[in-house]
Amino acid sequence: MHSLIIFDLDDTLAESKAQIQPNMADAMTRLLSIRKVAIITGGKYEQIIKQVVSQLPANANLENLYLFPTCGASFYQFKNGNWINIYEEKLSSDEVKKIFTALKEAQLEANVITDWPLYWEQIEDRGTQVSWSALGQQCPGNVKVTWDPDQKKRLSMLPFLQDKIPEFEARVGGATTIDVTRKWVDKKYGIYQMEKYLEVPLSDMLFIGDAIFSGGNDYAAVEVGIDYEKTTGPEMTHSLIEEIVRVG
Repeated sequence: MHSLIIFDLDDTLAESKAQIQPNMADAMTRLLSIRKVAIITGGKYEQIIKQVVSQLPANANLENLYLFPTCGASFYQFKNGNWINIYEEKLSSDEVKKIFTALKEAQLEANVITDWPLYWEQIEDRGTQVSWSALGQQCPGNVKVTWDPDQKKRLSMLPFLQDKIPEFEARVGGATTIDVTRKWVDKKYGIYQMEKYLEVPLSDMLFIGDAIFSGGNDYAAVEVGIDYEKTTGPEMTHSLIEEIVRVG
C-alpha cells in the first residue's frame, strides 16, 4: 500500500518518445485519484507533457502528479492550474561543451557505428542534462528498437566517458540514449528530492522502470533501497497499475 508510485517514462509508460496509449491514460487517471504519482525520466519537461500529461483527460487529478525530468535534475509541480518549476540543477555552457566533446570522442573510440542519416540532432542540451541519442533525437520507435536491444553498444561507451568526464555521470536510458548529468544528479538524487519535497518516506515508495541494471538510468533509483518492479514495457506496466488500483 505505497502512497507514492514512481514511474520511468520511455519503455515503461510508453514506447520510446511515443505518447501513452488511451488505456494507459485511463489507468493513470484512476491511479491519480487514489495515489501520489511521480514520473522521473531522462527526457526533458516538455517531453513528459507531450507524452503523458497532454494525453490525460480533463478530470485527471494533476495535483497528485509530480514531474522529475532529466533524471531528477529538475522538479515541476501542478499548482493553481499551472506547472511550476520547484528546482533546477542547470549545467553551465562550459559543462555542456565539455560533455558534447566527450560524447563524440567516446563514440569514435568505442567504435560505435550508427545509421545515417540521423533523425535530427544526435546530441541535445536539455539544460540540466546532455543526452546522446544514437540515431538522432527524433528517430522513429520502430527503428530504435533494433539498434541496441541489449544495451551493449551504449554500455561500451561508458568507460570512455568515465575517463574523459569523471565529474559527470553517464547512464544508458531509453532505446538508443546515453544521459549525462553532474556526478551527484541521477534518479537516486531525484528519489531523495521526492522524500524531501513530497514528504513521503522511502519505505512508502514504489518505483517501476525498465532500465534496472548496472549502467541503466533506472538503477540509481533502486539503490536507495525502495521497493521496485522491473517492467518489460508498457503492457506490463499497465497491468501493474491495474493491480494497484484494484487493491485500492
